[in-house]
Amino acid sequence: MHYLDLNINLTEDDMDLRNGAHEFAERVMRPIAKELDEMSPEAVVARESPLWDFMKQAFELGYHKILIPESYGGMDLTSLQQTILYEELSWGSFGLTVLLAVNAFPAFMACMAPNEDLINDIIVPYCECQDGSIRGCWAITEPDHGTDTLLPHHPSFHVPMKAQCRARLDGDEWVISGQKSAWVSGGTIATHAALFCQIDPSMGFAGGGIAVVPLNQPGVSRGKPLNKMGQRDLNQGEIFFDEARIPKSYMIVEPEAYEAMLEMTLSATTALMGILATGVARAAFEESIDYAKKRAQGGKILIEYPSIQMKLFHMFTKVETTRQISRAAYIFNQNTSTPAEEYSIAAKVHGTQAAFDVTNEAIQLFGGNGLSKEYLIEKLFRDARAGMIEDGSNESLAIGGGHKVIDTYPRLP
Repeated sequence: MHYLDLNINLTEDDMDLRNGAHEFAERVMRPIAKELDEMSPEAVVARESPLWDFMKQAFELGYHKILIPESYGGMDLTSLQQTILYEELSWGSFGLTVLLAVNAFPAFMACMAPNEDLINDIIVPYCECQDGSIRGCWAITEPDHGTDTLLPHHPSFHVPMKAQCRARLDGDEWVISGQKSAWVSGGTIATHAALFCQIDPSMGFAGGGIAVVPLNQPGVSRGKPLNKMGQRDLNQGEIFFDEARIPKSYMIVEPEAYEAMLEMTLSATTALMGILATGVARAAFEESIDYAKKRAQGGKILIEYPSIQMKLFHMFTKVETTRQISRAAYIFNQNTSTPAEEYSIAAKVHGTQAAFDVTNEAIQLFGGNGLSKEYLIEKLFRDARAGMIEDGSNESLAIGGGHKVIDTYPRLP
């Protein structure tokens, strides 16, 4: 079902995009996501898996290019249109939408600091791909370093230390060695990685670099697909580098600009997590409305009980507030050269917590049926729970966001 959009300036193009994405989410994503959720992690990425049908159809519609500027062959979307599309797709599947978003990351990062090699080798081929055969991932977290890699400008970010994945310059090539963790989304199936690695250990995490790394080369190996509780339709897994090499031109950012570029990246990705959380929360709310109108207990249908009406209203409120803060943070930070990352962090932390609260309440409203895999709400609950850790645990992000708020509030225009 469609929701009332409080933005009264939506155009026909905006609504057409929303309607098309909703139809794809309902017709393609939901049934495939349910099927993948019940499969083993290995079966999810096997040759005969329905995952590849989803990827092919998504690429044919251009949904892999949502983040790419039109000048490089992207979809030519406004920031608002991006949020609309991602919410609808996440309504269909949180996990598959994350996979689709990270697919664009090598090309997306290359667009931030393009050179001729990156344009010709990475961006253009990705945008022209229509069958899902070019796939990206975002390789940032490591086995011993998770959310602490996502806290630019926090004092801990500058403490000298050695990361587990490092790059060194050797003539006209960068040589990469080390490991990225099992939480790399798309890690076992990606053809390219947007790799966030360390160059200068004396600078701590701030001494990083961002590179595009083709993964079909000597020195690159993968772990097995991760077996996890939620978002089981999202492939995740380790990547290992043993003296893997890339051209010097494939290193997009070096330590002098790493912290600033990371902040810009996170200002988009953390707000995006809030947008995806809106989709899964809305899905749970709509399932609850529908169920409450049909399920009878105590001689009348659930929707007639004031306590159920109150519960549904609070669920509705959390969906709507999540949409507003996530959209606002994403649009602002996509259209300024000095992002206010604390607002994106607030969108992610608030949004994923709200999605968990809504899905949790939905389970309670469904009663025993909510625990059954026969009903969609059981999957939505597990998917929403994963979001509170995904792209940074909410507690750690709040520490980084709190430090930034204290340091910058109030921000002046």
